[in-house]
Amino acid sequence: MSNIKEQIAELSRGTDEVLPEDGLEAKLKEGRPLVVKAGFDPTAPDLHIGHTVLINKMRQFQQLGHEVVFLIGDFTGMIGDPSGKNATRPPLTPEEIQANAETYENQIFKILDPDKTRVEFNSTWMGKMDAAGLIKLAARHTVARMLERDDFSKRYKGGQSISIHEFLYPLVQGYDSVALKADVELGGTDQKFNLLVGRQLQQDYGQSPQIVMTTPLLEGLDGVQKMSKSLGNYIGITDSPGEMFGKLMSISDDLMWRYFEVLSFRSLDDLADLRKAVADGKNPRDAKFELGMEIVARFHDDAAAAGARDEFVARFQKGAMPDEIPEKTLESDGGQLGIAHLLRAAGLVASTSEAFRMIKQGAVKVDGERIEDRALHVEAGSTHVYQVGKRKFARVTLS
Repeated sequence: MSNIKEQIAELSRGTDEVLPEDGLEAKLKEGRPLVVKAGFDPTAPDLHIGHTVLINKMRQFQQLGHEVVFLIGDFTGMIGDPSGKNATRPPLTPEEIQANAETYENQIFKILDPDKTRVEFNSTWMGKMDAAGLIKLAARHTVARMLERDDFSKRYKGGQSISIHEFLYPLVQGYDSVALKADVELGGTDQKFNLLVGRQLQQDYGQSPQIVMTTPLLEGLDGVQKMSKSLGNYIGITDSPGEMFGKLMSISDDLMWRYFEVLSFRSLDDLADLRKAVADGKNPRDAKFELGMEIVARFHDDAAAAGARDEFVARFQKGAMPDEIPEKTLESDGGQLGIAHLLRAAGLVASTSEAFRMIKQGAVKVDGERIEDRALHVEAGSTHVYQVGKRKFARVTLS
């Protein structure tokens, strides 16, 4: 793909903003491989597919011949990213960071070419910076500018504490761009402030400022809140093929197109044809099958994807699950809801006593699996297909 306009169309796919708007075109016209950076703090041992939105974007740059840097924030992880937080985030220990970072390296190469990927740790340069250097770095930004950041502003106005070390996070992330001489930095929309700090610091250090590309935070299985392990609405990269495929099949038809846009490697023209086919009568479920097969094959292999599909068909379609299932959204009680109360609220049973009786009889299934635990509590943020008996179904999102 040598045409710059075609490259920009593909690279801009699924992005929220490219700043400045004409900056990427100007960089590409320089005719050299660009240094493209994305940073990940190793805050948990496993990545979910929401994280892969950025990794997929890195893959696009990589395929166009650019140099991608997967930056593991082992130094920033000890600070704790305050982005989007309404309270100080507890920092991780060095041991936790190191253990999580090792799993990241294994997981990202399911998408990126290991021979063409630079893996860096920001402790490489930040660990060498002494107190005097950190003070000089801090002098390049003001408290007033920091308080322009939405989460800091809200906490300050609300009388909530902001620790001094949290102000260092955007500065250290910005300095990473200086250390790497980044041409492009990728990040979620919640990272926009930090990414722009990187542009400013590069200018202060006499470098050409990086292009900032933000991607939207991927909605989880509920289609409402961002994908998060703490909310239980996630698909993990290390999920089993069957679990991964089943979760993808549980998303709504509308959310399916969102996932296609930011997760699929299929071309924009191909996806436009698929949309048209569905509009012309193709069953959306069959399109969702294609999405599930692609994602499972990426993180496992083609045989595992085919097996997961066949298992799903055997469990659901041969079990006479209807093509159209009523969708309901229920409120949780303190972050969870007992299974009996959920079934009653979803209109699948008339009372909790009936729910308990149906569970005892083995007539209640969740995502095709029979449940026996009457004390089961469902976590908020989850979306599952509930079945009572042979004919009552509901796809329930618990908020």
